Parts: sequence; structure tokens; C-alpha cells
Amino acid sequence: MATGKIGVTTENIFPVIKKFLYSDHEIFLRELVSNAIDATQKLKTLASFGEFKGELGELDVKVSIDKEAGTLTISDHGIGMDADDVNKYINQIAFSGAEEFLEKYKDTANSIIGHFGLGFYSAFMVSKKVEIRSLSYKEGAKGVQWVCDGSPEYEMSEIDKSERGTDIILYIDDDSKEFLEQARIDTLLKKYCRFLPVPVISGKEQEWKDGKYVDTDKDKVINATEPLWTRKPADLTDEDYLKFYHELRPGEEDPMFWIHLNVDYPFNLTGILYFPKIKNNIDIQRNRIDLYCNQVFVTDQVEGVVPEFMMLMQGVIDSPDIPLNVSRSYLQADQQVKKISSYISKKVAEKLDKMFKADRKEFEKKWDDIEVFIKYGMLTDEKFYDAAKKFFLLKDVNDNYYTLEEYRKLVESTQTDKEGTVIYLYASDKTAQYSYISGAEEKGYNVLLMNGQLDQHVIGLLESKLEKTRFVRVDSDTPERLISREEDKKSDLSALQAEMLTTIFRTQLPEVKDVNFIVEYSALSEKDAPAVITQNEMMRRMKDMAAMQPGMNFYGQMPDMYSLVVNTEQPAVKRILEEAEKKVGDEVKPLFEAQKQDEKDETKVKEAREKEESIIKDFAAGEPVVKQIIDLALLQSGLLKGEALTAFIKRSVSLL
Repeated sequence: MATGKIGVTTENIFPVIKKFLYSDHEIFLRELVSNAIDATQKLKTLASFGEFKGELGELDVKVSIDKEAGTLTISDHGIGMDADDVNKYINQIAFSGAEEFLEKYKDTANSIIGHFGLGFYSAFMVSKKVEIRSLSYKEGAKGVQWVCDGSPEYEMSEIDKSERGTDIILYIDDDSKEFLEQARIDTLLKKYCRFLPVPVISGKEQEWKDGKYVDTDKDKVINATEPLWTRKPADLTDEDYLKFYHELRPGEEDPMFWIHLNVDYPFNLTGILYFPKIKNNIDIQRNRIDLYCNQVFVTDQVEGVVPEFMMLMQGVIDSPDIPLNVSRSYLQADQQVKKISSYISKKVAEKLDKMFKADRKEFEKKWDDIEVFIKYGMLTDEKFYDAAKKFFLLKDVNDNYYTLEEYRKLVESTQTDKEGTVIYLYASDKTAQYSYISGAEEKGYNVLLMNGQLDQHVIGLLESKLEKTRFVRVDSDTPERLISREEDKKSDLSALQAEMLTTIFRTQLPEVKDVNFIVEYSALSEKDAPAVITQNEMMRRMKDMAAMQPGMNFYGQMPDMYSLVVNTEQPAVKRILEEAEKKVGDEVKPLFEAQKQDEKDETKVKEAREKEESIIKDFAAGEPVVKQIIDLALLQSGLLKGEALTAFIKRSVSLL
């Protein structure tokens, strides 16, 4: 028997391994099974080179539990080790056998997983003692046993072992007894090892017998050794892709389409990414893309490898070229990762462009489900925007679809203002803004539908990208003023008439919580409504942005600002003004003039203004048509509710 000290640079290496090296203790099972797969793959490579001439036999990895002995054993029939190998690869921490093997057989050694030589020591995270029993493939090799209790001290001795390969026997710690439960081990194997290239056996298949599940004689194989992404796309059908998707995401509806990634230069990358159906309300379900390294599950935290906007996608990517830290659990950002991310973004854009060109009608049918994904990509990835602007679609309120280029040509002749800016009118709610949409369409304008959660951001993006373009929501002004082609028609009201008309309507506006109203007047057509509620475009945008960006709380806390635009050319408004002049004009006029004469005396001005307002307010309160005009405008904009709506209905009946 030989004894010795493991070659480490510190006596405290085991506490470091046990507590800090790995992100989660359950990782030990992945590491040990991966090592067993490596050993098996190495033997296959040696056999292919003629350096191993014996019988390969059953090449599988077996995970077995002995609850009475308190052990968990991982066994393989791979390359095995002799005493020299144990000294080299076990007793010298961080000397990676996989690295050395890859260098020697770099052109043919596929699917060698290990990189760091530390995976074996993850066993000590859950074990009070670890035993290795191994027999090398080399002719005349002697079996070797290595035992360590989690200190740098170990014992190594020669043993009789008849079968080639390695058994790693873990004597599980008292605080890790969960790893002696078959269900727990099976769950971990399915998580980390379900696509490994060598069969992984864990327990027996079960059958229902005499009212309970009992073991059969058949080994239970956990993994599929040839997952779909390792096969050629030409050999696969749509049914194959859909079946694989439902294996990954049981219970979810079919994806819309998918992309099969397969590249070997300038890096190795394979995988399948699926586009699930995404509605307007973004639900970015992260951790839906699994990252594998040579078919070993690494992580579902793929930020950096997959562009941010593709976190909406689901599926698998597999690359041996993504650099990991020693635990294989954390990605290390470098230029290679950025290249892979850019490649994935490019392939997705190419797929979407191909779909658009191949069958536009079908692409339009899918648009409502994929627009969030595309808009998110355009907002967060400059290169994706450049590619996507060819197939990005604008949808109008009548469900017609246009590319950016097509829409520009459609509206620039009718919706260009006096400054030469093309105005893109849009609605965010077809039902609530129906009357505003109708008013715009009667003017010959086209109205887009922009009702997605990202659309306010998309509007800002397009305004910055498209030359002389401005988006205006259809309820932000009267139809006549949405697109100004000439100076607004001036009202012929005198200053006193304008003061009276403004005060009449301002004093009768309701008090609505967190809402402020201002009154404007405009000389519109006599056929137009007597008054319209509008909301300033820029102010509303700031409020919308504040709702999505906590850093803009200043705008979010401000009340909503609306304008009541009174149409001075409308007959009912003219009658109200005429009636006011007739009934209170003689009282109001001297007060109005006094404010001008005594403008330097603030006290007199204030008194005159308050008296003037009181007289006009009393007049307005006695004119039910004033309230009716205001309520009609509020009703049109969806702001008339509750008690005010009930009062409006009663007043309407009485006016009839």
C-alpha cells in the first residue's frame, strides 16, 4: 500500500472545493458522470486509431445506490487508470486528462467533455470518503484502488479487478442523504445528462403490479444519446422538431417555427431555437434556452451567449467553444462569446427574412405572434435592426400590413405637414379611439395600430431612424390639426368673447382625480363636434415611458393633462356665446376692461377677475347645453364614468 499527499498548493483546498468552487452541490453528479463519459469516449477514439485492439463490450455508464452502505457509485467501462494515471490525474489537482488527450488527438477526439481536472473533486462536496477502483485498458495493467477522506491524505493500493473501467464510490455525508434517493438522482441525471452521447443507466424500469410500481429486470436508460440538434437538418421532419420541442417543454402549444443552428467555423455551434407564440404583453420567460457543452447540460443562464432579445426564444444550444470557469457553471465573457452571439442574431434575421420573402401572406398571419420578438430585437441590437427593417411590418387599424418602405410611399403625399415632415398617425386602442380614427379617415388619412407594450419605444426608434418622420396619436388633436399644412384658421372672436367662452367651459369641467384640463378654442368646421378632448402627444409619451421606466418618476407622478378644444364655428357653441353676451355681457365687460386698466394693481385685478368668473360660472351652470357639450367630449374620449355618466344620461333624456 502506498500513502502520500495530494499535490496541491494549499492545505485548505478541500474546504474551498466543498463550499465555493461549484455553484451548487448537485453539480457533483454531472461532473462525475461527465468524467465517465470522457473515459468511454477516449476508449472509442483509441480503438478507432488501432491503439486499443480488445473488445469494446457494453459501453455505458451506470449510477447505482446502496442505501444500507450509504454509497453512490458511478461506474464506466472506459479507458480506466493504472497507478501512474491516478498519480498524474487524481493526485495532482487541476491537471486535466481531457486537455492532454485533446492535444494528442485534437483532430479526432470528439465529445471529450472535461477541461479543468477539477471535476472529480466535486465528489467531496457531498462525501465523507471517496474511493476509486480502476483497471486500465493497457495490456498487463494492474487494478488500483485510491481512497481519500476529504483531507490531502490518501491511500493507494493494488487490487484485483476483472473488468476494464472505473468505479467512483461516494460515501455520502450525513447532511447530503438526499443523494441516496433514487428519485433525486434520476431528476439530476435528467437535468444534466439527458443528452449525453453514451447510455447512462440509473436503476431499473418499473411496471405496475399488485397495486404498486415494482422494478423489472430491464435497465433504465436516462438519456437520448443522439439528440436532435446533433443530426443533419436534411434528415429531420417537422414532426421530429415538434416532438423534440414537446420533450423540452411539455404541455406547451406548438411553436410557430424554429431555426437549426449548425456551424463549425470559426467556432463550433449546434442547436435548435424555437419561436413560441408571444402575445402583446411581454412575458420574458428567461431560462428557456439550455446551454450544453458536448451534450452536457451547463446552464440555462445564457445571457451574453444569446442576444438579450432572444431570451424570448426556447430551445437548446451546444458549443464546446464557449469558455466556462472551473465549475462549468458560469460563462466567461470574451470575444468568442460575442462572435457566437452575433452569429445567432444573424441566423435568426436570415430565417425571418427568408420566411417573409417565401410567403408574405403566411408571414403576415404570424406577425401578431412574433412582432414583440422582432421589435425587442430592433430596440436592443443595432445589427438586427439593420437586417429587420426589410421585413418589419406596420399594421393599420384595418389590418393591412406594410413594410417601412411601402408605408412611406402610401402616406407621404397626403400626410406631409408644412415643414415637410411625414406624419404617421396611430391609435393604441381601436375601440376607445374609434371616433378619432373615423375623423382622421374622413380626412383621407391612414391610421396605424400601435398597441403593443413595446410600441412607445419602437415609435421613438423609428422617429430617430426614419428621415423627417413623426408619429402622432390620433387623439392628440382635432382631425384638422393633426397634420398642419397651413396656418390654423383664426377665430374672429374678440378678446372679451374668447375670455367668456373659455371661462364658460372651464368652470363646468368636472373634477377628475389625477387629471387636469385646460380649455382651448379653435375655428373648426361647423360640421365638426362642438368640443373635443385631446391629449398632448409629448406629455402623454413621457407618462407612458414613466410607467415602464422607474427612473422617470417625475413624469409618472404628474397628473394627466387633457385639452378641451371648443369649436367656435359650431352652431351650438355660437348660441351659447350669444346667450352669454346677452345675459351677462353688460356685467362682465367693465370687469374685463378694469383688469387691463388696473393691471399694475394686483389686488384690484384679482378682485375683478374673481367677480367676472363668478358671474360667468353662474351663467354656465344654468345652461345644460354647456355640460352636455363637455360630457359628449368626455364620453368620446372614454373619460365620462360613474356618477357623471349617469347625470349625462338623465340630462340627455330631459333635453329630448
